[in-house]
Amino acid sequence: MATELNEDEDFNNIDYSGQQLAKHEFANCTFTNCNFTQANIAGVDFMDCSFTNCNFSLAVVDGARIKDIQFRHCKLMGLDFSKCDNFLFAASFENCQMDYCSFFQKKLKNTRFADCSLKDTDFAEADLTMAVFKNCDLLNASFVRSNLEKADFRLASNYSFDPELNKIKKAKFSYDGLAGLLAKYDIVIE
Repeated sequence: MATELNEDEDFNNIDYSGQQLAKHEFANCTFTNCNFTQANIAGVDFMDCSFTNCNFSLAVVDGARIKDIQFRHCKLMGLDFSKCDNFLFAASFENCQMDYCSFFQKKLKNTRFADCSLKDTDFAEADLTMAVFKNCDLLNASFVRSNLEKADFRLASNYSFDPELNKIKKAKFSYDGLAGLLAKYDIVIE
């Protein structure tokens, strides 16, 4: 079966939930109000696409290629981004619900997370060099052996991780967030 190429197209209000979209390639497409809940997008190629008000909860993304993708106001609950193809992986996230996601060992240099909920998200061993977490809730997010050099946490909330288990050179934090870096010492900060 040949790969179906979709280029410069707009997709609106389409319900892909539970469907299998293998052998599809989308280039410079926009998706608005589309439902990908529990869809199988394994191996699908998305390049220079934008998603607005879309739901990807529990979608299967194994081997999906995500290249220069923008997610805005999307629900991405429980996605395992670590299973996406690593080659040219690049995405930005704005106003997204991303709780219980995994970015384990993902290269996320310069990735921008703005106004996102990232509760219980796994960033273990991820490369987040120069990543920005603007107005993001990182409650119970996991950072272990992660590269956080030059990452910006100044406007993030509820993060807590051990600086000794991560690379944090030149990372930026607010005074309010310092307690999350000292939690392992069980000290009182007033």
